[in-house]
Amino acid sequence: MKSKADHILDLRGIIPPITLLKVSKTFREMKPNEILEIMGRDPDTRRDIFKVLPDVSYELIVIEDLEEEHDSYRIRMKKRDIA
Repeated sequence: MKSKADHILDLRGIIPPITLLKVSKTFREMKPNEILEIMGRDPDTRRDIFKVLPDVSYELIVIEDLEEEHDSYRIRMKKRDIA
């Protein structure tokens, strides 16, 4: 599996409704098997990301807290080929 993300969204400091729009838009534009990395701080966004994307559309790679920055997290997911 490749380790480099194809798309990176740094959503730290962006208000929650906008963060979900950015995630949805980026995910729609991705090709199958591309990896999206999302960095954020808002715990509601961390939970709601999985509500706006259909379960069958992605494979979750990792959710981790970022030690170097208090209250920040990283989510990496791969878009599935559901054709």
